[in-house]
Amino acid sequence: MKHVIQQELKTALAALKELSPLPQVTIQVDYARDKSHGNFSSNIALVLAKLLQDKPQPLAKRIVAQINCSKTTSLVEKIEIAGPGFINFYIKKTAWYPIIRQILAQAKQFGTSDMGKGEPILVEYVSANPTGPLHVGHGRGAAYGDSLVRLLKTVGYQVYSDYYVNDAGRQIDILATSVWLRYLEACGETIIFPSNAYRGSYLRDLMTLLLTQYSKRFYKPASLVFTDLPADEPQGGDKEAYIDALILKTKTLLGSADYKIILDTALRGILQDIKEDLSAFQVKFDCWFSENSLFISGFVDKTIKLLQASDHTYENSGALWFRSTAFGDDKDRVLLRENGQATYFAADAAYRLFILEKRGFKRIINVLGADHHGYITRIQAVIQALGYPAASLTALLVQFATLYRGKEKVQMSTRSGEFITLRELRAEVGSDAARFFYVSRRAEQHIDFDLALAKEQSNVNPVYYLQYAYARICSVIRQLTARELTWEKEIGMESVEQLQEEQEIELLILLTRYPEMLEQAASSYEPHIIAHYLRDLAQAFHTYYNQHSFLVEADDLRNARLNLVAATKQVIENGLNLLGVSTPEVM
Repeated sequence: MKHVIQQELKTALAALKELSPLPQVTIQVDYARDKSHGNFSSNIALVLAKLLQDKPQPLAKRIVAQINCSKTTSLVEKIEIAGPGFINFYIKKTAWYPIIRQILAQAKQFGTSDMGKGEPILVEYVSANPTGPLHVGHGRGAAYGDSLVRLLKTVGYQVYSDYYVNDAGRQIDILATSVWLRYLEACGETIIFPSNAYRGSYLRDLMTLLLTQYSKRFYKPASLVFTDLPADEPQGGDKEAYIDALILKTKTLLGSADYKIILDTALRGILQDIKEDLSAFQVKFDCWFSENSLFISGFVDKTIKLLQASDHTYENSGALWFRSTAFGDDKDRVLLRENGQATYFAADAAYRLFILEKRGFKRIINVLGADHHGYITRIQAVIQALGYPAASLTALLVQFATLYRGKEKVQMSTRSGEFITLRELRAEVGSDAARFFYVSRRAEQHIDFDLALAKEQSNVNPVYYLQYAYARICSVIRQLTARELTWEKEIGMESVEQLQEEQEIELLILLTRYPEMLEQAASSYEPHIIAHYLRDLAQAFHTYYNQHSFLVEADDLRNARLNLVAATKQVIENGLNLLGVSTPEVM
């Protein structure tokens, strides 16, 4: 509907000789905040008056004079000029009725568009290191990323989703070493666990798997493992140096073949757990992309050589550096360490090049934790150095979610294993509540996750309030048979103009806005817009339900109202599906 008003204004402006040629300005049309000011409002007269050095009110009157509300095709009932020169539009009631037929005809396709024109986009999100279960922080990135993928697909983009598996490098070595130490404990050895190792209870499941499959094949006495090591942090040493030395000792004692068995067992076990966890959270990926594959295929080496050949690298203190400051970064970044090992940054650069060169995507969207803010510039820098526009990468930051039990904040530490997992959160509040709460605010805004509210079975819980609206409509339709009434959709279509109540018009207006809300949310990468819209729609429905009966005796009015609430049900279903939230028919 908004574009209809924009077109009316555009035609009116073109008819004014004083505006020839028409200035290049955006014709902004907004929904009126106050119903007494109509349905839509535009500030175009104020914008043009400033350019023309004219007074906005007289200019507004001249613009309005060019719009003929009396013509039969006009959807505008009347126009008023308010304040310093705002133009307020009042829409005819008859303009809202066609939305019912459109929704019921298009059903699940209602709201879809070709805004994206089939443009391919790769969205990479979650991508948590496979060193332990997903926690509640990862859950927010998962809910946001998946909702974004669904939203972009709905408005016509060709979207492909990646989970980038960090299955190479130091953190995986720390994981393998940590699992082996738990294995040695199970074999009867007394182990003083390193301060920088992983210590979560999930390691015991992996240890048990090793014992079951391989018995004591990997057993070594602790006295042999912990000799000739530097001091750990509790003894006044460097925890990083200690864990690195312990990793080296582990590899030496086990040998490459046995060490790989332990590493692969740990990695497979945790990855399988992550996949099952995300699947139960209604999150699925098109590709689980292995970081290690970039090393095996030689693509990391290729990326480094390309940067060297284009003179974007230099050597210093035995390391190879990427000159990222030439592209706006605050400091240069290491590609190869002094020992010749590639850094995480080198692998990340190779991954982006692989997406752009080998997989043919021109746009990448990375959903990252807020602590990765400084990471964005360096990745955009290396993308440019490799010959692609910085705009090829869009980075979206997701703030952490803080969990509360009542007034008590839940403390979390991923290394110590003291954290609430996504699986535990789902078990306590359900996937629906978790997903809705996660996407109910802008991704860059911090969120305090209230467990008590998420479990509340009342109208104060927004996801319950929404699902209850859907279930209420299902209940109304089920009552038809019990009351020996019928629902004839075509009779309802022919009788839509009987929908004259204030609550009915409010619902119609909100339903009409849905496609526009989708495009707005997709353009700004903000699924929370849909969450807020659905809450408004549910509130309007509940108000309607509480004030009017739908199953009246009069066939025409009953069927018109049933069509309206069925259309409302369809939009609630479509919107909740975008957020990964279910629609129970009974509550």
